[in-house]
Amino acid sequence: MSWPLGYRLLELQEVDSTNEEARRRAAAGEPGPLWILAAEQTKGRGRRGRIWEAPPGNLSATLLIRPNRPAGECAQLSFVAALAAAEMLAALVPDVTLKWPNDVLASGQKIAGILLEAETAADGKAAWLAAGIGINLKAFPPGTEIPATAVEAMGVTAPSPQDALLDLAAAFAKWYEAWRTDGFPAIREAWLSRAHGLGLRIRVRLAREQMTGIFRDIDDAGALVLGLPGGGTRTIAAGDVFF
Repeated sequence: MSWPLGYRLLELQEVDSTNEEARRRAAAGEPGPLWILAAEQTKGRGRRGRIWEAPPGNLSATLLIRPNRPAGECAQLSFVAALAAAEMLAALVPDVTLKWPNDVLASGQKIAGILLEAETAADGKAAWLAAGIGINLKAFPPGTEIPATAVEAMGVTAPSPQDALLDLAAAFAKWYEAWRTDGFPAIREAWLSRAHGLGLRIRVRLAREQMTGIFRDIDDAGALVLGLPGGGTRTIAAGDVFF
């Protein structure tokens, strides 16, 4: 696997958060695409402000890009990132699946997470976008609400973060180009082919309620389509899924 053409790499020993570093560099005029890899994060975070534990040996990286697309469309890049991470991990561990909206599972346990952040310009386009990807190579946090695992916990010698990023960056470049050329339909189809729990009963927790139903699909914007017990469906743009 070779490093994707046109992408640069910044390696840091320690940083508060690779996404925060991407934000700072975007504000300073960094054009991207730039991968930021940190040996250690002191204030790593996940979705909804949750703490993301990233001990040395795990992969903590963020890609800073300027997609020049409407901000709403750019939210689809979380699926691009998930596909890239799944492709990298599938070469190492078995039963790699994708959990809506943006987690990667191995044998049903969380092994990677994605945090997408962006700034919207006055014209409604994303001025910049940071795709943060954390992958449990060496270790995983115990006692999490969604059980977690790591590459080494599955009996496989974990690659170095640098080697893992090489494969991840190549996979992201491939899927990103597919998104730029063909739009979301190709991404959606590939994501659904790895979707965990598709066609099964799930529980979805929203900010003020939770519900159960059948995981029917994701729509053309990436929202989850939930089949309701009484018939009909509900489209969910954001939430936490449990199986």
